[in-house]
Amino acid sequence: VARRLGWFWRKAPSLALLATLLAGAVLSAFMNNTPIVVLMLPMLIGAAARSKFPASGVLLPMGLATLIGGMGTTIGTSTNLLVVSVAADMGMRRFDMFDFLLPVAMAGSIGLLYLGLAAPRMIPDRLTPMDDVSRRVFEAQLALGENNRFVGKRLAELMYKAGPEFQVSRIMRGDGCYLSPLPDLAIKAGDRLMVSDTVPQLREYQAILGATLVEDRDDAPGRKEGELQLAEVAVTLGSRLHKRVLGDIPWSEQYGLQVLALHNAAGVLEFGSDGLQHHRLQASDVLLVQGSREDIRWLKRSGELLVLDGTTNLPRTRKAPLALFIMVLIVAFPAFGLLPIEVSSLVGVMAMIACGCLNWRTATRALSVQVVMIIVASLALGSALMKTGGADWLAQLYLAVAHGAPPWMMLASLMLLMAVVTNIISNNAAAVIGTPIAISIAMEMGLPLEPFVLAVMFGANLSFVTPMAYKTNLLVMNAGGYRFADFVRVGIPLTLIMWAALTLILAVAYRL
Repeated sequence: VARRLGWFWRKAPSLALLATLLAGAVLSAFMNNTPIVVLMLPMLIGAAARSKFPASGVLLPMGLATLIGGMGTTIGTSTNLLVVSVAADMGMRRFDMFDFLLPVAMAGSIGLLYLGLAAPRMIPDRLTPMDDVSRRVFEAQLALGENNRFVGKRLAELMYKAGPEFQVSRIMRGDGCYLSPLPDLAIKAGDRLMVSDTVPQLREYQAILGATLVEDRDDAPGRKEGELQLAEVAVTLGSRLHKRVLGDIPWSEQYGLQVLALHNAAGVLEFGSDGLQHHRLQASDVLLVQGSREDIRWLKRSGELLVLDGTTNLPRTRKAPLALFIMVLIVAFPAFGLLPIEVSSLVGVMAMIACGCLNWRTATRALSVQVVMIIVASLALGSALMKTGGADWLAQLYLAVAHGAPPWMMLASLMLLMAVVTNIISNNAAAVIGTPIAISIAMEMGLPLEPFVLAVMFGANLSFVTPMAYKTNLLVMNAGGYRFADFVRVGIPLTLIMWAALTLILAVAYRL
C-alpha cells in the first residue's frame, strides 16, 4: 500500500495526501496504528521532498487520520475493546464489529477533508530531523535474474513501472560490456542496470522491479534468503579499516557483508568499478553494504564501522498475499459472528507463525506487559466504580449540574468531557471511568444505553490536541519536528468537528 501511495505522490500530491489519509484511516480500523505510522513516515518524508510538498504539512494530518480510523470498529483501538467489554459486563448488549462504523465513517469523512485541505495550511513549516541529514546518493547496480518478469521486455516498460525518478545511466551485459539505455532495448537475464539514487529509493526500486543489488552468492557466510538487509555505514578514525584499501578487506569472509557503493566528499564510486576496489578508506567515507541481520548486528556491536541508518529488511513479498488473506479471515469471522474476536485473533497469530509469515520470537515480543497491565487495571477500576456505587454517585452529580438540559445536550457534554480528559490522562482510563458513569446517567434518565456508551467511546478517542494524548502523536512529533502548539492549532478544530458531527448523528439516530 505504501509503495502504491508513493507512486501516487509523484503524480498528484494534493490528491495523494487525501488518499494517504484515507488509507491510514481504513488500515487503522483493523490494525494497531503504531506500525502504520512507522511505515508511512519515511514514505511520506521522501514523497514530500520529491513533490516539493512541506513534510510538516503531511505527517501530523496522517497521524491524526489513523486515530480517526481506529474509532470505527471494536478492534480499532484498545479503548474500543475496553468500552465494549465493560458495557457488556454491566449487562448491555455487546457491540458487534461494525455496529458503530457508519457514524464514524460519516463524521470521519468530514475530519479527513479538514486534515487534507485545511490542516496543511495551518501548520508552519518545520524542519524535520531527517532534513538535517545529507541525502547521500549512491551509484549501484540492479541485477535482473532469469525469472525476472521484465526479461524479454523493453527497457521503457521497466522504467515506466519504476516511476519517473528512475534513471538508468548504463546497462552492463556480460563481462565488461556496457550498453546505452535506449528505450527499445530488450532486457536479458543477467542484465545489470546502473542507477544512482538514495538508499531508500534503491530499496524501493529493488522491491518494485524484483531485482537485487548484488549477485547471488552461495558462498557468503550467514547469507539466507529473506534475511538480507541494507545499511549505510561510516568509517571512523578509531576503526581498524581507516586508511586500508577497500579491495584488500575480506568483507564476505570476515564480516559477511558485500559493499555495493561508496560515497565521500569527492562523490560516488560506482559499484564493481576498479576505483571502488582500489580506494583507500578515510574517516567519514560512507559505504552502502548488504548482509544478513546477524552480521549487521555484529557490526554494530563491534565498533568497526558506524551504522548510520536503521537497517531495513528486504521485503518477503511472496508471503504478503498469504498474510493479507489470514488478516481478512481474522476480521471476517468475528464480523459475521462465527468466532469471538479473542479466539479469531489467537488462531490468526498461530496461522501466521505456521505459514512462516511471522516467527515465534517476534510474536512474543509484540506482547507488552505494560499494555496488558494497563488494560487489566482499567477493567478493575471500572468494576470498583460500579460495586462501590461511585459511578452512580458521579452520575447523580453530573445530572444535578446539568439539571433541565435536553438529552442531546447531556450526550454532547459527556462526549466533550471525555475528549478533554483523554488529552490529559490515559484514554483507556478515561474510557473505563466514563463507561459506567454513562450507563448510570442513561438509566437515571430512562434513555437507551447505547448512545451514551458510544459518546464515551468516541470522546475517549478524540486524542488530537496534545502530543502526550496518544503514543503515535509523540512519534509524529519527533519525526516531524513539531511543537506542542502545532497539535493544539490543528487538534482543537478537528476535535470540535468530530464532536459536533458525532453528537448530531447519535442524537438523530437515537431520537434524543
